[in-house]
Amino acid sequence: MNTPTALPSVLQQAAKQYGGEAEKLIACVQLPLTARHGNPISVIGAVGLPFDCMGHSYSAADLPNVASNLTQSLTKNVLIANPVTNTYTLGTHSMWIQRASGSPAGHTDIKVTLETVCSVLQKGVVCLVAIASDNDALQTFEQGTVVLDTDAATALVPPDALQPKQ
Repeated sequence: MNTPTALPSVLQQAAKQYGGEAEKLIACVQLPLTARHGNPISVIGAVGLPFDCMGHSYSAADLPNVASNLTQSLTKNVLIANPVTNTYTLGTHSMWIQRASGSPAGHTDIKVTLETVCSVLQKGVVCLVAIASDNDALQTFEQGTVVLDTDAATALVPPDALQPKQ
């Protein structure tokens, strides 16, 4: 599965399905980071959507809808099962997380964990995505240090992020 080359076709499909707003969204999407490792391959990537390009901003209240739509568009080439979604706070930021098991389309023999974490920042929306072929890759993603706007550096995903709220 080649995620960077698959993304343009996914974005073109979204433009056809959703029309003008999706075309604007596609033009604004930034892919500042993609890292691959191992065999079977694990991929970690970042997707950014700057507000100045979109012409409007989103708030933390919009996060579940924006993150869910972005995740659906990014997973067109991955057959997902058993998604678990939750929200948590990291510093001053609301976070949206989804974890699912899956397989790349056409490669059901390869089992991966797909995890997406999104937040609304001062200048845009960012989603960090992992397609992890093993637990080590998933832990590397979750424990990776992030700095969101002016918050202190911290691990991306706290241990209880996917626990149901009480």
